[in-house]
Amino acid sequence: MSDTTLTPADIDLSLYPEGTRLDDHGRLQIGGCAVADLAEQYGTPAYLIDEGALRTRAREYVRAFRERHPNSLVLFASKSFPSASVIGVVAEEGCGVDTAAAGELRLALAAGADPATAVFHGNAKTDDDIRTAVEAGVRYIVIDNLDDVERIARIATEPVPALLRVSPSLDAHTHAAMMTGHDTSKFGIPPAQVADTIAAIRREPMLDLRGLHAHVGSQLLGLEQFEAEVEALAAFERFGVYDLGGGLGVRYVPGDVAPSVDEYAERVVAAVHKHLGRDVELLVEPGRSMVARNGVTAYRVVTVKRGGRVHAAVDGGMGDNLEVSLYGQAFTPSVIDRSGPAETVDVVGRHCESGDYLANDVRVVSPRVGDLVTVPVTGAYCYTMSNNYNTALRPPVVFCDEGRSRLAVRRETFDDLLRREQLLGDRG
Repeated sequence: MSDTTLTPADIDLSLYPEGTRLDDHGRLQIGGCAVADLAEQYGTPAYLIDEGALRTRAREYVRAFRERHPNSLVLFASKSFPSASVIGVVAEEGCGVDTAAAGELRLALAAGADPATAVFHGNAKTDDDIRTAVEAGVRYIVIDNLDDVERIARIATEPVPALLRVSPSLDAHTHAAMMTGHDTSKFGIPPAQVADTIAAIRREPMLDLRGLHAHVGSQLLGLEQFEAEVEALAAFERFGVYDLGGGLGVRYVPGDVAPSVDEYAERVVAAVHKHLGRDVELLVEPGRSMVARNGVTAYRVVTVKRGGRVHAAVDGGMGDNLEVSLYGQAFTPSVIDRSGPAETVDVVGRHCESGDYLANDVRVVSPRVGDLVTVPVTGAYCYTMSNNYNTALRPPVVFCDEGRSRLAVRRETFDDLLRREQLLGDRG
């Protein structure tokens, strides 16, 4: 511990959903709802989504691109938060949807997304994937390999609008697991094979090739990488449609610097106009930058162990946030709603893995059992990768807006897990 006292006012609210504030009692509020009240009503851990902030972000994206390039379509990358609740909200604000599996597309359709504004991806599409996309009538199927060509030609009964995913031959400045645009990536067609692949597509009457798709990677903080992607696409045959994927990064810790949506749109559209023209259809696929900041995870401290290090263990961990273990992503937890001496701690999870932690060496109010801990910027990929390690039950998703909350996805139950088991007594 130290002589320094931390108060609720010391929490960096710039990492939280826009509009997050402290109430008159110093309690943290998300979407006008006190986190303490939400934890009491819905339990912990819980994913809290500021619905108003999410809607604002979706509108910001649509405006930023359409003002600069009217023939633009913003597609929400549903893999970043594959819930009908989230997809439905961004669809209401004018976004299409980017899906990468039959299940994601079915979820989007259940949420009310318009298939005419949906794009279907996947580096290993099955017959079921192709059939689902064709029957739904998606705007474009993105061809990632020649097997896609064979499957579409066999399954489709009328020409299918398609894009071809090509490798832009760029090494993204990000974690290796988030790089997708280099020549050894499993995604896309290498540049030397693009012309032959285009010719093969054009030989199939059930395929209508409209344009190209590329994606550099995820959590990109340098806009020059997107400009290089556009320039790389200009080296191929010209088309009327270009899908630039997503990848814009976000701030996870106070020292991070991330471009704004307007800065991103300005640089991308300028590059498109310079290298590809002003009369093309432009698609972008934001995921992380759409939802990450608008989600916060709430936990309770279960135990505190003070020894060689201080371990504050919460009632969640890698079961609801795999980004730390998988990518080494840094987060900024806080003990909320009270003041106290500062202490440097490791915020760890309750799962039986040494790699199960949320953040190391963070300065927080000296934790006690029962304290509430919030981790901001968990709106992207945490829900996506939630799992049942140690039979953890996946948390609920709670929408908060103007002081009201609603359950968007209920907490998983043990009966949900048991329902899939074929027990000896059930064999008949």
